[in-house]
Amino acid sequence: MIVEKAFPISHRLVSAICRFVFRGIFLPVGTNFIQAIGAVGSVRCRNRFFRRDRFLPVFTIAFLTAIIAACSMPPHTKSLDEILEQEGTNNRTRYAYRCTLGAHRGASAEHRENTIAALKAAERDNKYAFIEFDVQYSKDKRIVVYHDKRMLRLFGDVRAIGNTTFAEISEITGGEIASYDEVMGVLSKKINIEIKSQGNNQEDECLVDEIIADIKTRQRDKDVLISSISSHVVTYINRKYPDIPTGQVFWLLPSTYLHLDGLTKNLYEDINATEADYLMLHVANLRNIDDLLKFKPAGKTIVFWDFDDTIYIIHKDLSDRLWGNSGIRTFCQLVQYRLSSSFQGLISKGNLAMGSMI
Repeated sequence: MIVEKAFPISHRLVSAICRFVFRGIFLPVGTNFIQAIGAVGSVRCRNRFFRRDRFLPVFTIAFLTAIIAACSMPPHTKSLDEILEQEGTNNRTRYAYRCTLGAHRGASAEHRENTIAALKAAERDNKYAFIEFDVQYSKDKRIVVYHDKRMLRLFGDVRAIGNTTFAEISEITGGEIASYDEVMGVLSKKINIEIKSQGNNQEDECLVDEIIADIKTRQRDKDVLISSISSHVVTYINRKYPDIPTGQVFWLLPSTYLHLDGLTKNLYEDINATEADYLMLHVANLRNIDDLLKFKPAGKTIVFWDFDDTIYIIHKDLSDRLWGNSGIRTFCQLVQYRLSSSFQGLISKGNLAMGSMI
């Protein structure tokens, strides 16, 4: 009797939880296990129980912790419905799709776009799963992180990046425009590098070759997506470097305003021709989201971007991955998202019920 009373009640409770959670799922519960729980009157049975099943309390706690963690979405995850509402798109259809957020030109809502300050801020901020920035050549063939052809919009100087040496660019901008090497030295998150084509195919190819050689040297080729508005650049990458994921960038299209099935299908035919993996559209194209999702082929992922820090990936199916992520990781993220959405839905219903009772 003394031994039985000394046997902690918590041990029996945890064991009962284990039986309930794992029966028929993770652990076959045999007669020996059940007898060990019931026969708590002897020291021998007690020792036998903990020798065979001492891992169960730890495993149960880990499992329940995982469930609790799954009930909160990562900061870089949003629902497509939330984004449609945020962008002011009136859409009657409700989607249960997960979206992964990235930093377009760095944390450009807080800092000047594409600057080292914006990119470092995006690296620190957990709400961004990846970081996008633009590259082009300076006059002396340094790779410069900058979007526009000229420095006029951001720095008030009419000179073009391609006609100015990197030293001159640094002087004009007070060092705010960074070199590609400097940026790659401070970023560890996944990266989307956009090639800003200047219309010279040979120069664009040299820029692509130099960047891909560098990311392979850094062993970052699994972390990098290369995109461009130039179909020549995207086609060149896919044919010469088929292991590098690519994105075809579009701004405004006929299908943006005319929601005709044929126009949307033509858009997918365009990216099939370049073999791009990601269809990267301006947010104005959200007004055509129904057809874009309806006709999206498996293996082609939709990405939306805006002129601020907004860029996000839509995960319609398991082929829609953040580049470099495995299928298993993508599946686990989907499960976590579904659990979180269900949990938040229950909380909302509970709050509404409580409100109606007050």
